[in-house]
Amino acid sequence: MKANPIKWLSAAVITLVLGVAEAADTVKVGVLHSLSGTMAISETSLKDVLLFTFDEINKSGGVKVGGKPYMIEPVVVDPASNWPLFAEKAEQLVVKDKVAVVFGCWTSVSRKSVLPVFERNNGLLFYPVQYEGEELSKNIFYTAEAVNQQAIPAVDYMLGEGKKKFYLLGSDYVYPRTTNKILKQYLKSKGIPDSDIEEIYTPFGHTDYQTIVSSIKSFAGGGKACVISTLNGDTNVPFFKEFSNAGLTSENCPVVSFSISEDEFRGLPAKALAGHLGCWTYFMSIKSPENTKFVGDFQKWLLNPKVTGVDFPVTGVDPKGRVTCSPMNLSRMGVHLWKSAVEKANSFEVDKVRDSIVGLKFKGPAGEVTMQANHHLVNNAYIGETLPTGQFKIIKTIKNVPGEPFSAKFLGAN
Repeated sequence: MKANPIKWLSAAVITLVLGVAEAADTVKVGVLHSLSGTMAISETSLKDVLLFTFDEINKSGGVKVGGKPYMIEPVVVDPASNWPLFAEKAEQLVVKDKVAVVFGCWTSVSRKSVLPVFERNNGLLFYPVQYEGEELSKNIFYTAEAVNQQAIPAVDYMLGEGKKKFYLLGSDYVYPRTTNKILKQYLKSKGIPDSDIEEIYTPFGHTDYQTIVSSIKSFAGGGKACVISTLNGDTNVPFFKEFSNAGLTSENCPVVSFSISEDEFRGLPAKALAGHLGCWTYFMSIKSPENTKFVGDFQKWLLNPKVTGVDFPVTGVDPKGRVTCSPMNLSRMGVHLWKSAVEKANSFEVDKVRDSIVGLKFKGPAGEVTMQANHHLVNNAYIGETLPTGQFKIIKTIKNVPGEPFSAKFLGAN
């Protein structure tokens, strides 16, 4: 019996139409990171790991709402390390592109710039980078280290090592200034006098550190001194080069950095900086099955970067010498927590997702995290010592630290 060509054609058309309809089930997700300017050294890798995570989720079936899978469709913008431009790009993502959620920002000044945009339009931002606290917005989830999960543990460690003099060096904006204001109060409560605390700031992109390093050398001359660094972006390169050239080392004046991770060390003289310290909620060197899989899958993805299930050309990804770091891990965990919240709420609506995410857990590469009602994670904190390879050797672990945005609560202030 011959097949009816009209029926065959009709079936083919129906199949094609259904296939197109199925492929069209996508959800737009914003990526708001500087891909140019002084912060590109840090933020480009966060864009990369977000695209990797979207691909990871899409390959596993996407985000399921109403019994239907939705593929994540990235909308990537470049605010170019320009703080007012961050607000414009955020407005574009939320209002024009109508994304369901945005993952982005590095500096606190960029976050402060976009915060009114998200609150005014009831958008949703996941912020993945350590910050100074003193803020809590219903439209932001802060997946990264608050002061009590990074700066305070690091200072406690240095005090335990017998350090009595603290040189607070930072970039000139809200995160370093507020963090150092908190640290000065904390150090005073530990018996460190004002005369043994120095506080200096430099602009973004600053390159001439000769005078400052000379000052640090004099400050450290009597021993028992350390530098607490909140320098951000590519200004770390000239600072550490000058620091090394001046004969300062981790032995005579250790530096604890809060904005340098494995990723930034790719552009620094890592061999000369061995022994200096960092404090994060993740290091690439952590031994766990989840971390082995994360690092391996990401490095494999870099060789053929794509986002499965959507027509999105992935460009500008450099596969050479790539590493993972805390902001990258926190970016990825933020996406997975958002996905779980959407599926729990069975909706992409911001209000429903916000309600459903509180209490959710995710077993990440550095241990299980829990999202609190204050929009911060319960997470582990790690003190790491830099190795000549640019990796960190973990020397102390502080388990299950609840992120607290307001310093008055952990400083005991009224």
